[in-house]
Amino acid sequence: MAGKIYIVEGRQFKSDAEYKQALKDQETIEELREKIKSADLAQLKAISQSIEKGKYRFSTILGDDFVDELDDAIKNKQRAPEKEKPKRRLAEEGPKSRKAEDIEDRTNEVGKASRRNARNSETISDEMTDEDIEAEARRILKHREVRRRVILILSVGIGVLSIAVFTFFTVTNSTMFSKNSSLYQLREKAEQERGNSRVQDNVDDEVIIHYTETNTEVPDILPEFQEMLSINSKLIGWLTIDGTNIDYPVAQTSDNEYYLNHDLYQNYDRNGTIFLDCNCDVLKPSTNLILYGHHMQSGKMFGNLVKYADESYYNKHKYITFDTIYERGTYEVMYVFRSHVFEETEIAFKYYQFYDAYSDVEFASYMQEMSDMSLYDTGVTAVYGDRLLTLSTCDYQEANGRFVVVAKKID
Repeated sequence: MAGKIYIVEGRQFKSDAEYKQALKDQETIEELREKIKSADLAQLKAISQSIEKGKYRFSTILGDDFVDELDDAIKNKQRAPEKEKPKRRLAEEGPKSRKAEDIEDRTNEVGKASRRNARNSETISDEMTDEDIEAEARRILKHREVRRRVILILSVGIGVLSIAVFTFFTVTNSTMFSKNSSLYQLREKAEQERGNSRVQDNVDDEVIIHYTETNTEVPDILPEFQEMLSINSKLIGWLTIDGTNIDYPVAQTSDNEYYLNHDLYQNYDRNGTIFLDCNCDVLKPSTNLILYGHHMQSGKMFGNLVKYADESYYNKHKYITFDTIYERGTYEVMYVFRSHVFEETEIAFKYYQFYDAYSDVEFASYMQEMSDMSLYDTGVTAVYGDRLLTLSTCDYQEANGRFVVVAKKID
């Protein structure tokens, strides 16, 4: 029997606990919405930074929706043109009256400029003619225009020089990493973090992330990961799908919660980090390595994984690279299907609990389940002894829905 479904702001929540978390998030969001109604661009950015720093935290997908809403508000503010300044209306009283008004404007400008500039401290006397006033106004305005142009030229020069220096050092230093530019950025940020001696979030340093037997010989760390492990010892590998934005480090810790909202530096981040299921073992290795990532509307993390629902997209992205810190690996996509998180008491194929198969019959049973659910036939099959990789993210077509891509390791 299906459980009760709760809906908050168009999102479905299946359990009472999720519903309560959603209501709590909604209360915080309403409070923030009141603030952004009258906020200017600087205030909107300050609210966004407060969310990134963890001042406001969300436990459900409503938080992601609100952050996207806030990002749109900031973009709209940035695109909004300045309101046109009202033009001075000239009284239609003939040429004589217009000239009198013009002389008055110039006189006011001269007076203001004179007070701001000590060199022009002389005042307008009653004996000065209209021509004198106009000449003085032109002299002061010309001086201001020259000064403005000098400042503009200096600013542009400094900007160009800064960009040239930045580009030089970026191109030069990026050659130090053989993996890709993302590794270089991770290394650079780690060095900054150590230099600032920042206090990291509370992470259990005693966590053992490699679930191996005591008699298992640990292989050498691949060269490209050695420096990255100094950033975070919970790093377990790197995931890449060519031709997509999926090109991320992968972490693993003792639970499947921490990296839902933390980056590789243990900073709060609503995008989280791609992580390996805590029950999987890359050394043993497990029959099936399961990687989780958020379905971000921005497309980050596994936001674009659902594109595999289109068979033409699969045809262009058949292969996945997942290098563990010990071993390089290429995988060929085999199954693409939709599922959801079942109740503990439900009897069903729970792909997220398939870590190992201990017999040919058990393995064949798992393959048949996934084949039956697959959205299309790739023609790729697997036999007992093959190693699998599963990518899993949220799917909003149903409550607690999941979108899954399963691939087989190939030579």
